[in-house]
Amino acid sequence: MGTHTFTLNGERVTVDVEDDVRLLWVIRDMLGVTGPKYGCGINVCKACTSHINGKAFNPCSVPVGAISEDDEVTTIEGLADGDTLHPMQEAWLDRDVAQCGYCQPGQIMAAVAKVRQCREEGRDVDDDAIEEIRNICRCGTYNRIREAIKAGAENM
Repeated sequence: MGTHTFTLNGERVTVDVEDDVRLLWVIRDMLGVTGPKYGCGINVCKACTSHINGKAFNPCSVPVGAISEDDEVTTIEGLADGDTLHPMQEAWLDRDVAQCGYCQPGQIMAAVAKVRQCREEGRDVDDDAIEEIRNICRCGTYNRIREAIKAGAENM
């Protein structure tokens, strides 16, 4: 058993678990943060997309032993500022994006990370940039997702 400490949604957490346990299971089962969803476990569907140090990543494919004490993990639960939703979350609601909703936390987290990346690189959040997001939506709400990303980006 190893002891692992990191920051999750702004709070310092410590867990005792084997190094090879996937971070998604630590977040969901040990820490009770259920926004990131399990879809495939092999970094394909991206339903679990969260942020590590501000960048999108998929905790289903990362062992907790790869996380350092300095790492900051943010899930959909940590995106809002108290009761004030993040602009991307607002855009999702305004555009009525969710159908079943299962993939939406990961979609939103991927969108926020993509907007930040585009801004850092001096690029527009255009259709080409949005196409780089590879999260899967089984309901096929991609047109509404695209509209929401563009609207959310305007308010970020």
